[in-house]
This record gives sequence, C-alpha cells and structure tokens, in this order.
Amino acid sequence: MEAMPCHNQRVGSAGASRQEQAAAEGGQDCPQRPLAGSGGVVSRQLRFADPGPGGETPSPDSSSSCCSGGGNGGCYCSGSNGRAPLDAAPLAAAAAAPQLKLLPMNDQIRELQTIIRDKTASRGDFVFSADRLIRLVVEEGLNQLPYTECTVTTPTGYKYEGVKFEKGNCGVSIMRSGEAMEQGLRDCCRSIRIGKILIQSDEETQRAKVYYAKFPPDIYRRKVLLMYPILSTGNTVIEAVKVLIEHGVQPNVIILLSLFSTPHGAKSIIQEFPEITILTTEVHPVAPTHFGQKYFGTD
Repeated sequence: MEAMPCHNQRVGSAGASRQEQAAAEGGQDCPQRPLAGSGGVVSRQLRFADPGPGGETPSPDSSSSCCSGGGNGGCYCSGSNGRAPLDAAPLAAAAAAPQLKLLPMNDQIRELQTIIRDKTASRGDFVFSADRLIRLVVEEGLNQLPYTECTVTTPTGYKYEGVKFEKGNCGVSIMRSGEAMEQGLRDCCRSIRIGKILIQSDEETQRAKVYYAKFPPDIYRRKVLLMYPILSTGNTVIEAVKVLIEHGVQPNVIILLSLFSTPHGAKSIIQEFPEITILTTEVHPVAPTHFGQKYFGTD
C-alpha cells in the first residue's frame, strides 16, 4: 500500500509568503521554518530560551509567547520560574521527524493552547477552545487523505475540474479523552464510520492493557484517523496501533490526530511504527494531561 500524500501546499505557500514579507520588513516573526516533506505543514524546530538574568530559566509548561524570534532561527518557549533548564535535543529530534507534522503556528492556535493550559480557565472556555483546536486538527487531518480528480457541471452549464476524496476512510477514538474529538470529525464528515478502543493501565503491572475494541468490519480496507488528544508517553497509542494491525490495518494508512505531544511520546510512537503519520499542534516536554478530566467535567 502506498503512503498517503499530503495535499496542503496552499497552507505552506501562504506561510512562506508571510515569512518572506516579515523578513523584508524587518519583522520579528520566526525565521525560516522548514516545511515537512512536499506538503505545507510546518515542521518547527522548538528550542528553549537560555537562562535569563539572575540565573532564571524558562518554565517547561510556559504558555506565553512561543516565538520570541531568537537569532538562531527557531521558536522559543519563553517564561521563567526558576526551574532547571531542559535538554532541547529530544525536542528538536522529535520535531524534525518527517512522520511528525505540526499545524503552522499562528496567534489563534497559540491562544487556544494557552486557554487549554490555563488552570484558571472555566470549563466552558476550556471546552469551547478545545473544540476549536480539535476542528483545526481534524481539518488538517482530512487534508492528508488521498483524493481523485473529477469533473462536475456548474448550474450555468460549465465544466469544472475539481477533486473528491477517495472513499474508505474511518475514525477510531481511544476512549475516553479521544471521544472528545469525535464530534469534530463528524462535523467535517457526516457519514464517517467511527470505531472505539478502550485502553487502561493494569493496576498491578502499570502497563497499558486493551479492554475493548470495536471497529467497522472492513476496517482493513480503510484509511484510519486515530484520535487521541494528548500524547504523553505514547504507550496507549502504541497499544491501539497494535490492535489495529491485528485487524489488518497497515501502519502507513494510519493518521494519528492529537492536540499536544511530548517529544518522548512522539519519538516512542515513531520508533515503534516508522510508517505512521502524527499530526499535532505542539511538541512540548509538558503536556496538559488534565485534558480529559476537564473536558468531561470529572476533575
């Protein structure tokens, strides 16, 4: 089975134009972000700021400005609270992996990330912001699916050369937090089939264990959008992918949709399944692991 193409050149082209314009005007936007593969999803190299005056170091969970425009050509997570500096090598390595695709960063996405990370945010604001961020990730995930060219006739009788997505796609949510992403997928694909996997940590061994799995009977023929918002260790997703493989799904047709990922989580998944595609909005050493509890009101 061939790998699925990435059809989002317009996003990358627009981002490149903004970068060139900012550079020409002497702006302070993040310089020269490389593009991942032939598509337009930006693969950003994330770094941490050096310790500031007085030996203060940036917070690993800072939600302040992502792009402070350092001279080394990368994005920096700024802020300070006296914590020890973090090693940027795993972060850069994870962000540079071609299988890992990041949504192009902008102020809208950064604001949504900030609200989700803010412990003082109300549950209403949290859910509203999470749903918006989920929709952006789902839209870009659909943009990774293969399509075929087609010709339609307009109401005025003209022929229009367009495209349509190939049939045979489905979603799979990892319960429970993954279910938060189901409505966003249904909003974009009204009749899409959605399967579910329940994975929990064993009380004795603390290892991820599959308790329940239900998929469309022909899932082995489909491209799978695997939904799990927070990639912390990656163990849960690895077990879920193993279950999908047992049902005949090839890793190269799996697109993992997530909101936040740690470098360790992304690296673990990619090492286990090099052909899988991971789509997320941020790679950061500290993920908002309270997501599921706050979204469903169980915190």
